[in-house]
Amino acid sequence: MQGAQRNSLRLLQWMMAASLALPIALFVFASTISYTSTSDTADREIERTLDVAHEHALKVFETIDRSLAEINEVVHGLSDDAIRAREPALHRRLKRLADSLPQLKSAWIFDADGRSLVNSLVSPPPEQSFADRDYFYAHVDQSIGTFIGTPLTPRQPYQGARFFGVSRRRETDDGRFIGVIQASVLPEYFESFYARIGADPGSFFALGRTDGVMLAHFPQLDRDLQLDPGGPVGREIAAHPAHGLMTIAWPSDGIERRIGYRRVAEYPIYVSAGLETSAIRARWYATMGQHLVFGVPATALLFVLLVFAFRRTQHLQAEAAARREAEEALKHSQRLEALGQLTGGVAHDFNNLLTVIRASVDLLNRPQLTEERRQRYITAIADAVARAAKLTSQLLAFARRQTLKPEVFDVGERMQSLHDMLATLLGPAIEIAIRLPAEPCLVNADASQFETALINMATNARDAMQGKGRISFSVQVATGVPDTLAQLTDSQILNNFGFVSIAVSDTGIGIPPAQLGRIFEPFFTTKQIGHGTGLGLSQVFGFARQSGGEVTVMSEVGQGSTFSLYLPRVPPDLLPQRQAPNTAPALTGSGMSVLVVEDNIELANFAADGLTELGYSITLVDNATDALAELVVDAERFDVVFSDVVMPGMTGLDLARAIRDRSIGVPVVLTTGYSEALAQEGSLGFELVQKPYSIEELSQVLYRAARLRRVRDGAAE
Repeated sequence: MQGAQRNSLRLLQWMMAASLALPIALFVFASTISYTSTSDTADREIERTLDVAHEHALKVFETIDRSLAEINEVVHGLSDDAIRAREPALHRRLKRLADSLPQLKSAWIFDADGRSLVNSLVSPPPEQSFADRDYFYAHVDQSIGTFIGTPLTPRQPYQGARFFGVSRRRETDDGRFIGVIQASVLPEYFESFYARIGADPGSFFALGRTDGVMLAHFPQLDRDLQLDPGGPVGREIAAHPAHGLMTIAWPSDGIERRIGYRRVAEYPIYVSAGLETSAIRARWYATMGQHLVFGVPATALLFVLLVFAFRRTQHLQAEAAARREAEEALKHSQRLEALGQLTGGVAHDFNNLLTVIRASVDLLNRPQLTEERRQRYITAIADAVARAAKLTSQLLAFARRQTLKPEVFDVGERMQSLHDMLATLLGPAIEIAIRLPAEPCLVNADASQFETALINMATNARDAMQGKGRISFSVQVATGVPDTLAQLTDSQILNNFGFVSIAVSDTGIGIPPAQLGRIFEPFFTTKQIGHGTGLGLSQVFGFARQSGGEVTVMSEVGQGSTFSLYLPRVPPDLLPQRQAPNTAPALTGSGMSVLVVEDNIELANFAADGLTELGYSITLVDNATDALAELVVDAERFDVVFSDVVMPGMTGLDLARAIRDRSIGVPVVLTTGYSEALAQEGSLGFELVQKPYSIEELSQVLYRAARLRRVRDGAAE
C-alpha cells in the first residue's frame, strides 16, 4: 500500500514535470514547424510579388520599345533638315506620347552629332549637344538594339527628376549612323509602383541592369548604387542567371533579406522582390505569440492543478496513514480484548500443564522406577510441552501488532485446530458442538483475524449465556447469502465457488430488536462497565467486509442468537502443498564445530549438552558481540553459528547481518520463541528454529547448514 502511494506521488511528480517539459517540447517542435511554414509562406509571397513586378517591368519596357519603334518609323528616311522643318508637329506628337505614358519623362530625336532635333519638352529645342550621354554614344559604333542607360540628372536648361535613358539607333538603309531616338524613363515611376504593391513591413524591390547598376530601388536610396559582379549577389546571379531565391545582406544598407530575382525577357534587366528576414521572423514571433497567449495560461493552469493534486494526494495519503494507524490500533485493541478473554482460561491451562510437568519430574526422581513408568512420565512431559508451545504460538498470533497477509486455508481444519483454545476460553460449564463439512471449504483471508473473529463471537455467546449453556459451531458451503452480497453472488456463482458460511449459535438470552442495528458499532456494548469494550463484534464486522464477505445475526429474546460469517470461497487448487512433519531422528555431528550464542545460561547449557552428546564440538558465548569477535579472529574454526534472536545489546538478527555484511563464510541458524523484529521483517533468508525445539530438530538443521558449507568449500567427505 505504501509503495503504491509512493508510486502515485512519484507519478504526480512526473506529471508535473511533464506538464512543463511536454508543452515546452511541443512548443519547440511547433516553433520549428511554424518557422518552416512561415519561411515557405514568405517565399511564396516573394514569388507572387516578383511575378507582378516582372510582368510590370516587361510591359513598361515593351511599351517604350514599341513607342521608340513608332517614332523611328515616322522619321525614317527624313533628313535632319526635313525633321527640323516638321519640328512643331513632331514636338506635339512626342509630347502626346510622353503625356500618355506615366513612366516617361520625355522623348527625343537626336542627329548624328548629339544635338536635339525634336523633344517633347521644348519647341524648338536649344542648340545643345548630348553626345556625351551613354544613351547616345552607345549607338555610334554599332547597332546594339535597345539600350538602357544609367540613372542621370537633367542637364540645364532642363530640370526635374532623375531618369535613365532607353534608346535606339537611327540609321540609313545602308546602315550608316544618323542619330538616336531616346525616351527618358522615370525611376520614381517604378518606385511608386513598388510602394503600392509592397505594403507589408520589410518589403524590398530593385530594378537593375545585368552589370549591377541599380535603376530603381525600394526603399529609395539617396545615392547611386552599383553591385559588384564578384560580390555575393553577383555570384548568386551568375550561378543561376534566369531566376532564383537567396538570403543575403543587401550591400546598400547591410540588412539581411530574402530576395527573389528574375531577368526581364530579352532585356539586360533584372527585377527583384523580397522581404527583410527580420520581418519574416516578426511574422513567426506573432504566430508563436498567439500560441503562447493560449498555451502559457493553459500550461500554468495544468501545472497549478497538478500541484494542487500533488498536495491534495499528500494530504489524503497522510490522512489515510493516520486512518490506517487508527484502524490498526482498533484491530490491536480488538485482538487484545480477545486475548483478555483468553487470559483466565490460559492461566488455568498453563497451571494444569505445569502441574503435569512438575509431577512427572517428581515421579522420575523416585528410586526403583520401572522403564515403562519412566517412559510414560517422559511422554507426559513432552505432550505437556507440545500443548504449551501450541497455546503460546496461538497467543502470540493474537497479540502481534502487524497486519498479517491473507492466506488460503481450510475453514473446517482451522476450526478443528481451535477446539482446545475455544474450550479453554469458554470454560467447562459450556458445551461445545462443532459440525464440519465433508468437503474442503477454502477461503483466502487473514488467518489470525479469522481466529480473532471466532473468539470474539464465541466470547459474545458465552457472555449471553452467563457462562452456562451450549454453543454450536457450524461450517458449510452457503446455500444462500445476505442481500448485501447478492450482486457479488452472481459473479461467484458463475465461477462455481460461492461462499463459506461459519455459524455460531448460542442458547443465551437473545438480543432485543431495538439493539440489533447497533451491535456491530465500535464501543457499543450492553455489558456493565469493566466487563467489555464493545470492540469484539466490530472486529468481526470489519474482518468480514475487508475479506469481501458479510456477517449477519438472527436473534430472538429468550431463544438465543446465531451469528453467520460469510467468506468468499476459493477453488481447492489454491491450497498450498503441505509438508510432512519432521520426525527424523537426531543426526550426529561428526566433529562439526558450532558457535552457540545464547544469553540464557540454562538454555545454553541444555543445547550444548545435547549437541555434545551427538558429537558436535561446541563453543558457548553469552552475547553477540563476543561471538562476532570470535568469528573475526578465526572464522574457519566454526562450521555453523547457532544464535538466539532476542538478546541485550546486539541481537541475533544484528549478528547475522554483520556476518553477512563482512562476508564471513559461516552459515547462521537463528532461534526464537517470538521476536517483534522477525515478525515485521522475517528471517531475512537465515535458517530459523522456533522455540521450544528438540535436540533432534536442532541437530538436523545444524547438520544441514554445516554440511552445505563443507560442500561449498570443497571439504565434503
